[in-house]
Amino acid sequence: MSDGPTTRYAEPSDAATIAALHADSWRRHYRGAYSDAYLDGDLDRDRLALWTARLDLPDPSSVTVLAEEQGELLGFVHCLVAHDPRWGSLIENLHVRHDRHREGIGRRLISGAAKEVGRAAPREPLHLWVLQQNSRAQSFYRALGGACVEEGLCPPPGGLPGRLQGTPKRLRFLWHAPTDLF
Repeated sequence: MSDGPTTRYAEPSDAATIAALHADSWRRHYRGAYSDAYLDGDLDRDRLALWTARLDLPDPSSVTVLAEEQGELLGFVHCLVAHDPRWGSLIENLHVRHDRHREGIGRRLISGAAKEVGRAAPREPLHLWVLQQNSRAQSFYRALGGACVEEGLCPPPGGLPGRLQGTPKRLRFLWHAPTDLF
C-alpha cells in the first residue's frame, strides 16, 4: 500500500515521461490559445526535444521536481531561480496528470518549488504566468495566496507565431514570499 505521492528531482531518463505529460496537459488546457495544428501535430516530439535538452544539460539556476506514486509520474514543476530582477523566480511549468487533479499534487509541487527558491534566493518573490482562459488554474493560485498582478500577451511557443490562435492573453500571479507556500 502506498503512502501517497513522493517527490524527487528530475533526471535525464525522465525526459520522455515529462514530455508526454506536458503535451497532454497542453492539448487539454491550451486549446483555443494555441493553434489546433500545433496541438494536434507533432507536439510530442517538440516537448521531448525541450525536455531532453533541459535535463541533459541542466541550467544550474533551474530545478525540475517530479511527483510520483509507485514509479508513475503524476505531475512536475520546473522553476527558474532568480529569473527576473523585479518578479524573482519563475515557475515556468506546473502540470498534473488530468485524472489526478484535486488530490493535492499541484500544491505539493508548488510548495517544493517554493522551498527550492527559498534556499537559493530567500528574499525573492515567486511568480508564474497562466493563460487568461485557464480559470481553474487561476482559482488554484488564488487559493494558494497568489495575486494577479499583470496581464500580457501570450508569447508563441518556440517563438513561432503560427502556433498561436489569435492573440491569447496571460496573467502573472505573484507570491511576495515563497515561504508562504511551504
